[in-house]
Amino acid sequence: MRAASLTAVALLLVASSDAIGGSKFVASEAKGKKIPAQVVIRNDSKTISASRFDGRIHEALVSLRTTPLRLDYKPFGAVIYASKAAISSQRVPSDLAPIFKEAAEKHGIDPRLLVAVARRESAFNTRATSSVGAQGLMQLMPATATFLGITDSFSARENVFAGTRYLRMLLDTFGGDLDLTLAAYNAGPGAVRRHRGVPPYRETRSYVKAIRAEYEKAIK
Repeated sequence: MRAASLTAVALLLVASSDAIGGSKFVASEAKGKKIPAQVVIRNDSKTISASRFDGRIHEALVSLRTTPLRLDYKPFGAVIYASKAAISSQRVPSDLAPIFKEAAEKHGIDPRLLVAVARRESAFNTRATSSVGAQGLMQLMPATATFLGITDSFSARENVFAGTRYLRMLLDTFGGDLDLTLAAYNAGPGAVRRHRGVPPYRETRSYVKAIRAEYEKAIK
């Protein structure tokens, strides 16, 4: 995963599996075949896993099949990438504000959006753990944390930087559409793909509405 660009990974996040040659591909059947180096992402509503293919395949953990994605994107606008925006009006704990600002600048995303997500996810509790196992400030599932390279989900800095990176990947994946991005963060990009939009889950729709409302208030 580290060898691939974030853009390439983001493009692959939208599919529950990827395709080679437009037909079903199983790694175990492709030994000795030459394919381009790439990272394949698999995700559903709860997990994300990745396998790296480089040159001749010797081993892989996923099966690949064509699953084209057709979604109508409604880009929110350039403001979501305003990485140097001030967050003073959002009442952020003083020890966390610099982390949000640094993560925002590193990954090119508005820190006010990060704050809105963290407030909804954990109320800024670095030790928060949800009933389904999501952890830390940005409430990352263990599989997502592993995918993002986190070693300590309860480290405020690690968690915020990883959550920010993941949000940026989702924004790039879903064409800057804020609602689809937030829905994917909450329910998983696989759920957004399956429902071709924000999933009809009450919790997810409430989540999207609440974060969008705080973010829109912060940027006025």
